[in-house]
Amino acid sequence: MSTAWGYAVSPTDGSPLFYESWGERGHATPVLLCDGIGCDGYVWRHLRHDLGERFCVHPHYRGHGRTALPRDPARVTMEDLADDVACVLDDALVAQAVLIGHSMGVQVALETYRRHAAHVAGLVLLCGAPSHPLRTFRGSAALEDWLPLIQRWIQRAPGVFNRVSRAVLPTRLAYEVASRFEIRRELIEPSDFMPYLEGMARIDARLFIAMLSAAGQHSAEDMLRDVTVPTLVIAGGRDGFTPPERSRAIATAIPGAELLEIPNASHTAPIEHPQLVNLAIRDFLSRRIDRPISPQTTPE
Repeated sequence: MSTAWGYAVSPTDGSPLFYESWGERGHATPVLLCDGIGCDGYVWRHLRHDLGERFCVHPHYRGHGRTALPRDPARVTMEDLADDVACVLDDALVAQAVLIGHSMGVQVALETYRRHAAHVAGLVLLCGAPSHPLRTFRGSAALEDWLPLIQRWIQRAPGVFNRVSRAVLPTRLAYEVASRFEIRRELIEPSDFMPYLEGMARIDARLFIAMLSAAGQHSAEDMLRDVTVPTLVIAGGRDGFTPPERSRAIATAIPGAELLEIPNASHTAPIEHPQLVNLAIRDFLSRRIDRPISPQTTPE
């Protein structure tokens, strides 16, 4: 499967936005993959090969992967990232796509629908919250309470935090810590998760904490009942970052949304249970997007 690279130019501050694309145009409705914060594609490792010949677009967020830091450091809100998604779709000559979002990518996908609905053919929302994700991180609002202080520490010595993260994160020790507190180590290979730690280590600490703060303040709760495109919500029953009740709330609020809850899955469900997640997404795309059922023939 050959991959093409491209750069769009943000209309808000002129920042160059890297994206990759692959697959055949015209084969089926295109998809665009929206990462979580700190990620540049690790969670799509299995899905990207499972979508067959479908045309796929995968942008790297500002300051992530191959996209440089934004020209305006303040432009890292969910609204900015949603406008970037629309900009990338325009640059890739894609009129409409299904947005598949993981973690913070759920907020980005929902905000893109709010601001650029004409670009969105459907939504697949995995292991994410529609609003204020820090308030339920590991079952409490402690991270939200501590974030302003953490942000001040990082602003005082960003170089120190960057050096520490680059030395500590891409290590087996960090993997062991993650497997103790979130990921299901019996279901995931280190080779599937280490790219996440390596990508996180490359991100500037100031950008990361600013984007995390922006995600923590963002809410799309008010527009869920207005979503009219087909929607699939996937939750991990043992997700400590965005507990499954957040996904259930999305599926309840969006008219006609489908919900798949995987009991033995954490926040990294797409790489813990790739066959189940990929099958659910392929089935959803086939039934609800490529060959939608008409109202007259919808089964009871």
